[in-house]
Amino acid sequence: MSGNRTIPAVLTALIVVVLWLGAAQSALASDSFMDPQGPIAAVQKTHLVRATALILIAVIPVLVLVPLIALRYRRRAQSHAAYRPKWDFSPLLETAMWGVPVVIVALLSFYLWKATHRLDPYAAPFGDEPALRVQVVGLDWKWLFIYPDLGIATVGEFGVPTKQQVALTLTTDTVMQSFMVPALAGQIYAMPGMTTQLHLVADAPGQMQGENTQYNGRGFTKQKFQTVAMPPPDFDAWVDRVRQNGIVLDPATYRTLAMRTDRDEVQAALGTAQMPDNALYFRLDDGDLFHSILGRYHNGQPLPQDQQPGTAQYGQEDKQ
Repeated sequence: MSGNRTIPAVLTALIVVVLWLGAAQSALASDSFMDPQGPIAAVQKTHLVRATALILIAVIPVLVLVPLIALRYRRRAQSHAAYRPKWDFSPLLETAMWGVPVVIVALLSFYLWKATHRLDPYAAPFGDEPALRVQVVGLDWKWLFIYPDLGIATVGEFGVPTKQQVALTLTTDTVMQSFMVPALAGQIYAMPGMTTQLHLVADAPGQMQGENTQYNGRGFTKQKFQTVAMPPPDFDAWVDRVRQNGIVLDPATYRTLAMRTDRDEVQAALGTAQMPDNALYFRLDDGDLFHSILGRYHNGQPLPQDQQPGTAQYGQEDKQ
């Protein structure tokens, strides 16, 4: 009976390995840091591969030896396995069992320390040119990208020039959300009334998906956007196109944008024939929209619900 139990254990281990390889291949084919499009994601991939390799030093012997031990020492007639009822200690085995994990943990700690400093989202260690400033506002259920130095804003499309660092300053005007462009940089949380930062760089032209990874209601699955990396001349042309085809992002337009609507609903409300089907373009007015959003949470008074995006009193949730 013991021998029969070994076969399912081996099959289970093989199935786990096959599923893991399939998941890795799927991740490689999708927008993932396993297929990095920038130096930050490349460092993340290197860190993961190194950590996985170190951990497998301990895992692989276990996966191999457990079935072999179960097979060799199973109860059976005429067994050739040595019977040693008084055996209780082996210096070599104890050294391997405790020494190898200690070395692995020490190496992992060292590389984690290095990666943590290298990938500090507030630092700008990649690229020598001045960074492009972008202000990001999380809403229900879309991301607003404001380019304060260029006078434009977008929803659903995040344009960046290649080979130039992009410095993001993030907040939300609703619940806490988590911003992520996996192929370029790691995720970071944003909260109302607070700011955080993230830096990213794109190595080559291409399109990568970004998203919110923090569940926040019915429109969560649609809170995605296309990150479009372009050579600098193409990026300049894109900026001109957004400026020419965009509508003015004034307080009234922002109120419509900030309602509890998903991407398709807000596209129907604010989109024009000059805009793409999956993106909204805006021209900025003279005000500082980003800091006015932050300022509403810092006036010393509770923000009324009818002035708080993310509430039914503010938006049209009860009409949908």
